[in-house]
Amino acid sequence: MVEAKPTVLKASNVAPRTATVYPVPYAAAVSGREKRALGDIFELSQFGVNLTTLQPGAWSSHRHWHDNEDEFIYVVDGVIVLIDDTGEHHLTPGMCAGFKAAVPNGHHLVNRSAKPATYLEVGTRAVNETAHYPEADMIFRKQDGKTSVTRKDGSPY
Repeated sequence: MVEAKPTVLKASNVAPRTATVYPVPYAAAVSGREKRALGDIFELSQFGVNLTTLQPGAWSSHRHWHDNEDEFIYVVDGVIVLIDDTGEHHLTPGMCAGFKAAVPNGHHLVNRSAKPATYLEVGTRAVNETAHYPEADMIFRKQDGKTSVTRKDGSPY
């Protein structure tokens, strides 16, 4: 018998993921980031949904942009600073931001406050993807579901 997947759940009951694919030189910045992979629970295949909490001082990621995946974020609680190619933007609950695929606008979120901040992130689940990191010697690739993170010249970490 196939186990029935939930159709309704309380997001805070989903175990947070704290691991990162970043190599050691870049992993510390995202320490304090907790992602609850809500889209995975429902087996969504066309887009991903994460409820993400950043502890004080934590980053969502290193500044990046995607070749094939759109991204959208919506602030649920707390104050988050969005840093992109146009500068810094303070986001409060109810504010949102979006990033179209193939637009080279490196972006990330930083919690500079003294309290946790939570946001909802929604993004495309492309089969093949490349994410570019303007300030880090790192490139993320996904080919047919297999992921890798290398230096920009392609050499491994």
